[in-house]
Amino acid sequence: MAKSGTNKKYTGEFKQMVVETMRKELLSYQETARRFEVRSDTQVKNWERIYLEEGP
Repeated sequence: MAKSGTNKKYTGEFKQMVVETMRKELLSYQETARRFEVRSDTQVKNWERIYLEEGP
């Protein structure tokens, strides 16, 4: 049986691309998570917060 709750590790480059695409295309956190197959829109929100605080 496959493990359903495995954690996915995302690269810094992927996170940056997701946030920049979201901001450029004015996507919601939920739309962004769906589009890039990220498990949670909260994760995308956290990536954006870090991006804005620390820069690309």
